[in-house]
Amino acid sequence: MPWMEIVGLALLLAGAWFWMDSSKAREAGMRAARAACDADGLLLLDDTVALGMLRPERDDAGRLRLRRVYHFEYSDTGNNRRRGSVTLLGSELVMLYVGPRPVPEIVLPDEGPRLPPS
Repeated sequence: MPWMEIVGLALLLAGAWFWMDSSKAREAGMRAARAACDADGLLLLDDTVALGMLRPERDDAGRLRLRRVYHFEYSDTGNNRRRGSVTLLGSELVMLYVGPRPVPEIVLPDEGPRLPPS
């Protein structure tokens, strides 16, 4: 087998591995985003995550892994969009960020006029 065919086959196999690994990581990110939204009573919009960053990084054991950051959108009231993110190192969940949400104001009933103490 000529060396060009070997290199071509190796590139094809590497591309197939990367595609399958990326698909598995995206599904893990989707599960994490869905679980976080369900736990907080939020609505995951578009039912998808989008790859925001991909780079090589070493894990705690010193092995080279791919760090992927996926972004997703959710709604807390049903009429707005907020952004969150899921960070994976290899297939391990490293960080899940669901942004801050405003705390609803609690209005207490009026108890009448207050008189100064006598």
